[in-house]
Amino acid sequence: MLDLTYESPKPKIISGATGDWELVIGMEIHAQVASQAKLFSGASTRFGAEPNSNVAFVDAAMPGMLPVINEYCIEQAVRTGLGLKAQINLWSAFDRKNYFYPDLPQGYQISQLYHPLVGEGEVLVEMGAGIARLVRIERIHVEQDAGKSIHDMDPNMSFVDLNRTGVALMEIVSRPDIRGPEEAAAYVGKLRQILRYLGTCDGNMQNGNLRADVNVSVCRPGQYEKYQQTQDFSHLGTRCEIKNMNSMRFIQAAIEYEARRQIAILEDGGKVDQETRLYDPDRGETRSMRSKEEAHDYRYFPCPDLLPLEIEQAWVDDIAASLPELPDAKKARFMADFGLTDYDASVLTADLADAAYFEAVVAEAGDGKLAANWVINELFGRLKKDAREIGDSPVSAGQLAGVIKLIKSGDISGKIAKDLFEIVYTEGGDPAEIVESRGMKQVTDTSAIEKAVDDVIAANPAQVEKAKQNPKLAGWFVGQVMKATGGKANPAVVNQIVATKLEE
Repeated sequence: MLDLTYESPKPKIISGATGDWELVIGMEIHAQVASQAKLFSGASTRFGAEPNSNVAFVDAAMPGMLPVINEYCIEQAVRTGLGLKAQINLWSAFDRKNYFYPDLPQGYQISQLYHPLVGEGEVLVEMGAGIARLVRIERIHVEQDAGKSIHDMDPNMSFVDLNRTGVALMEIVSRPDIRGPEEAAAYVGKLRQILRYLGTCDGNMQNGNLRADVNVSVCRPGQYEKYQQTQDFSHLGTRCEIKNMNSMRFIQAAIEYEARRQIAILEDGGKVDQETRLYDPDRGETRSMRSKEEAHDYRYFPCPDLLPLEIEQAWVDDIAASLPELPDAKKARFMADFGLTDYDASVLTADLADAAYFEAVVAEAGDGKLAANWVINELFGRLKKDAREIGDSPVSAGQLAGVIKLIKSGDISGKIAKDLFEIVYTEGGDPAEIVESRGMKQVTDTSAIEKAVDDVIAANPAQVEKAKQNPKLAGWFVGQVMKATGGKANPAVVNQIVATKLEE
């Protein structure tokens, strides 16, 4: 396991006109289940389809159509719960959440309020090398998504697209354990990473497949500790919910603005209204959307069309046995097996595809530290410059391993290796064959190197005298020899021969 120091959440302190205030944040993450069919119908979940083309009769609320649970969606939710070390409830039930909106054709959303599928869990959020915070998960419930209203196609009309209607969502509800904007973004990032490792959600925020509702309140120092002792939420102040956030950067900015807005109201003698707000990234501010409804406002009641959901422990155990190695465990293994730093291991395990690529390189090249250096600095750096993902890399793991093996064998120097990497990246080919055919192999013949050193020394007697007075100037001769040999001379051999010659 990772060697971590657990810290109590450190609140973001905001200084107001009448004293300090602390931030309290809870989050509801809506993660779209990675499934080809919807929660209660066989309609496709494909993104980008023609409007209203992925709609079954039950999604459109046609009379007499009854929902049928998609077992795979339930399996994905259980897998998520297990990945978050959460309690899996073998008995759960669906409820109807009633409200009217044009993109909700049924007039209600099927969700789980009273008996969710997944109970309490936790997410470990790293806030720097070796420092971690624990964010508690209150519950994960499964529900169907609503459709989408489009208002910008015609100034006089609104349009409704029901393609998302009925898509399976996992709503992951945290406790109010998050104490600052940076921690909120780190929590979403860690949760997204775990979901992608599990394969239960692709985490694609720009497509709306991962969205966050952020609950923000402010309180005076010491009030959070009273809440922890009493579990009385009144100590935390009135919360406002910022709806449908799909950007880490915007989440931080929205929290900052909302906290200062609430502080300004309170210090002016006013009262913060509990409400749902939206964040306007163009103006950098939140604005009121509607008053915040309580559960009774939605008139929840058990869904009469669905029996309670009962699952067997043996089925849960089978899912648990199939879980992949998760990010924290993989990072710890990379550090232990390959001697990587905390930073390098974090970079390489940030994405499952990146980690798999790195391990494939190590498996063939056999040097974890050298492989990490080349994957992070050379490959990732070039891919970022070209706006490419690892799956679209022009350099395969086998090709990069080939470059590294040539370095280890002494056939090429580090400088030549970078030239070789560029050739492989832009033109492709086998690294060993390229080195052979283009005469890039490093010169290790000591007699040839010695002659090059003698030539440089003979041509620069004044520099030789200076180097005798200041040995640090020997590096100048090394550089000249490398230049004379086109960078092909073995640097270690050059350094040794230059030092010997200068002493003579």
